[in-house]
Amino acid sequence: VQLVESGGGLVQAGDSLRLSCTASGDTICIDAMAWYRQAPGKERELVAVVNFGTYYADSVKGRFTISRDKAKNMLYLQMNSLKPEDTAVYYCTAAPIDRDCSRADWWGQGTQVTVSS
Repeated sequence: VQLVESGGGLVQAGDSLRLSCTASGDTICIDAMAWYRQAPGKERELVAVVNFGTYYADSVKGRFTISRDKAKNMLYLQMNSLKPEDTAVYYCTAAPIDRDCSRADWWGQGTQVTVSS
């Protein structure tokens, strides 16, 4: 499975941005999908997960929305009311449905989101 993110960029505080992740390859092997982010000098953190339901980090709850279009093999992250502390590289990830597919999650290369104050 290959994951490619897009949609990052430089925005001002309060703006919105929509990230996309395109999955290709053995997409039938994909179970849950998620967005992580890593800010400079900080550890990578989970932002949101989608499977049968959704989960959000407290820091983005109410501002970000994760969604998935299985038919198009796409994952999205709608980010509203962006804050400077949302500045980070955002990564798309996918978990395999079983070990026959993969023994590790798949990761994209990341897309930079920069929010100016």
